[in-house]
Amino acid sequence: MISDQNKAIARWAMEYALKAGCQASRVSIVTGTNNSFEYRNTQLDKLQQSSENKLFIELFVDGRYGSFSTNRINRKELDSFIKEGVASTRYLAPDPLRQLPPSERYFSPKGGEDLDLYDASFESVSVEDKLALVESAAREIAGKDKRMISVAASYDDGVGAEYMIASNGFEGETSDSAFSLVVEVSLKTDDDSRAEDYWYDSTIYWDDLTRSGLGQKALDRALRKIGQTKIKSGQYDMILDNTASSRLFAPIISALYGTALQQKSSFLLNKLGEQITADCFSVMDMPFMKKNFGSRFYDGEGVATKERAIIENGVLKTYYIDTYNALKMEVEPTISSPSVIMVKEGKRNFEQILATMDKGIWVTGFNGGNTNPTTGDFSFGIEGFFIEKGIPTKPLSEMNITGNILTLWHNLVEVGNDPRKNASNKIPTLLFSGVNFSGS
Repeated sequence: MISDQNKAIARWAMEYALKAGCQASRVSIVTGTNNSFEYRNTQLDKLQQSSENKLFIELFVDGRYGSFSTNRINRKELDSFIKEGVASTRYLAPDPLRQLPPSERYFSPKGGEDLDLYDASFESVSVEDKLALVESAAREIAGKDKRMISVAASYDDGVGAEYMIASNGFEGETSDSAFSLVVEVSLKTDDDSRAEDYWYDSTIYWDDLTRSGLGQKALDRALRKIGQTKIKSGQYDMILDNTASSRLFAPIISALYGTALQQKSSFLLNKLGEQITADCFSVMDMPFMKKNFGSRFYDGEGVATKERAIIENGVLKTYYIDTYNALKMEVEPTISSPSVIMVKEGKRNFEQILATMDKGIWVTGFNGGNTNPTTGDFSFGIEGFFIEKGIPTKPLSEMNITGNILTLWHNLVEVGNDPRKNASNKIPTLLFSGVNFSGS
């Protein structure tokens, strides 16, 4: 966590930068601890522990901007570090639109607010308990199938904290924790290829982490891939489960950032207030969800977050524009990035939507691909299953989907009611019509 001593150093560094010639400055101190363990088959294969302690300082000098970092957090070292930073910044090209946000946009705590993002028991969980958990996850399925090549179980955790202070009045502190457990399985098949898959859980609190069943789920997912093939190219209905749906929403979020808009490299440029998806799709940014990854009271500039509509009945309602890009574009700023993305849920879950499909493809994952950020044209490798009469009948791989992101999202047919519990992107099952698949 951030000590009182570190806070005092951050304040001193900010004030010292002003005395050294800055017109404004912003300082952050970040600390963190991470642990990682991996069992491969039934043997401990990796054990890694690391810690971080850094100071970041942003300097606004005579219409120029510089950003510097160091892990030497003491006044003697910082004295020369800051002086040299100010001198270096003066050599940079003028960039007068680099400014701190107006102070009235900052988050101002009212007292007693807590998003419950830090598990205070983090330090008390023993290494023995963590090793026992990851070993148990590997042993759960080790040797269960004669085709098994390997089982790998990985455990990771981390705790982090940040203290940030700006010369025009902002001061804030955050802390968070995370725990994750992943099991991966590799199987040999009749044609000497491999069928591989995984399953996982991630939580903010240790006690909430799934203790069993991940290995069996990973094995089941790998077994169903045996015999993967391709089918005839054509247009098919496509269903994405809640582990894959975020992948096709990511290009939309990327196109909303101020940097892309300012550089005119966004296919959503000048689309505010226009229909960009089917009207069955609505998305909110919900930053105040307790015990949820992505929740926060303020962004990386200290600007206060708020609930906001991103898409409402298919209509684009907001962009993500930070202070710098807002000044360059001569528009009002919003906030630098999304917090928790929450899709308005439909009435049915994955199994219920799947049962309605006469013929189509269930996409379970993506293997590479790209999106043209300016046009929205995309091509992604996929794997999944051919669906007939609501039943998966053939495992598929080495196929691609192609098209345009806006066309794809206008062809959204149904939204499910089953987002993953703690995810920062709460996007449920999605059903699209008329998607171009290329195969054999």
